[in-house]
Amino acid sequence: MIGILVSGENHFIVRGPLPDRATALALARHWTVIQIRQQGEAAEAIPPLLRNWTMVTRAFREDLEWAVLVPGDGEATPAVARLLEELSQRGITIRRD
Repeated sequence: MIGILVSGENHFIVRGPLPDRATALALARHWTVIQIRQQGEAAEAIPPLLRNWTMVTRAFREDLEWAVLVPGDGEATPAVARLLEELSQRGITIRRD
């Protein structure tokens, strides 16, 4: 499954199941913090609870199956707000955690 996780001005296209509220918040926190690692350390740095989800760099909007909004700094960008509206029109529930 592919979905979108929106946290304030940040958004992440994510491969994995629809996360619950606690996991969505943990994913947003984990991916929002910029961390510099040596090659090979990135996988070990992901907490075990979050290993079912990965960021996707390319996906078609038609492939998105879920959307979750969690608190973050600022508001969603106009492009993300438009995408969320499109998802809603397709019948995809947008969870606002």
